[in-house]
Amino acid sequence: MNFFKSHVWWFCSFAAAIILVLGYALVLAPPSDFPSGDIVVISRGASASDIAKQLSDAHIIKSPVILRFILRVSVSSSRVKSGAYLFSAPQNVILIASRISAGEYGLPPVRVTFPEGVTVRDISEKVEEALPLVLAEDIISLGKPQEGYLFPDTYLFPPDATAKSIIDAMRTNFDVKIASLTTDIKASGHSISDIVIMASLVEKEARSTEVRRVIAGILWNRLELGMSLQVDAVFGYIFNRETYSPSYEDLKVDSPYNTYTHTGLPPGPINNPGLDSLKAAITPIKTNYLYYLTDKNGVMHYATTYAEHQSNQRKYLK
Repeated sequence: MNFFKSHVWWFCSFAAAIILVLGYALVLAPPSDFPSGDIVVISRGASASDIAKQLSDAHIIKSPVILRFILRVSVSSSRVKSGAYLFSAPQNVILIASRISAGEYGLPPVRVTFPEGVTVRDISEKVEEALPLVLAEDIISLGKPQEGYLFPDTYLFPPDATAKSIIDAMRTNFDVKIASLTTDIKASGHSISDIVIMASLVEKEARSTEVRRVIAGILWNRLELGMSLQVDAVFGYIFNRETYSPSYEDLKVDSPYNTYTHTGLPPGPINNPGLDSLKAAITPIKTNYLYYLTDKNGVMHYATTYAEHQSNQRKYLK
């Protein structure tokens, strides 16, 4: 009798083991055609059913039903982390569920560099290219009110970065950078708002530190005298294009940013200036110059009177 019982126990154990192995192979194990090295992007707000189908269609898992069940009993589907996931080697469905619920992307942070003078629209295009889950329109919506205050720099964004987290990171960086200039800003007699607007103009008008400081001084001089600034770079912002040679018609455009038809500073920055341009706006080189131009070789020429400026135009622009 004991012999019979032992054989039954052995048979049941063996059968159970077979069932477990078969069950694992059928539903838990990764598919035989697991696409090692593929990247799958889980969209923000996707349901558990959508995610399970997406991973099944991509051959990451065998059974979408099993993944949905695991997500349901272990985590809320709303806690699944959206973003780009790298599946470098086959993993069973339990590990897959764990990864997408913990946000284990298998990818390094995304490096994005924004050069000095970028606009929010430029930023949106770079972000959408580097992080497909972030829509350009969301960056524009959140970033436009902060044009000028999004510091151009190199950033490392996680794969699940959002438009808000990106804009917040750039604004925080600006606040850190400007904090070191607080004393100089107070000494300048200008508000931070005016400094940032002036810096955005200088950013597009010059390429070296000294020239930026000279041009900043010229523009501040013109403001003090009530002269229009006549900065060509604003037309790139008005028309959303890179243009430094506005046409006669451009000069008449009805825009508060038109520094030919309106005196004073534009109502806001025309880009996001770098630290060098901010410093130039804060500590300009004081001269008697009121005019400047750049010749065909990129050399700056200055003048104190309009007659001198006209002479420079005839000499260096023709």
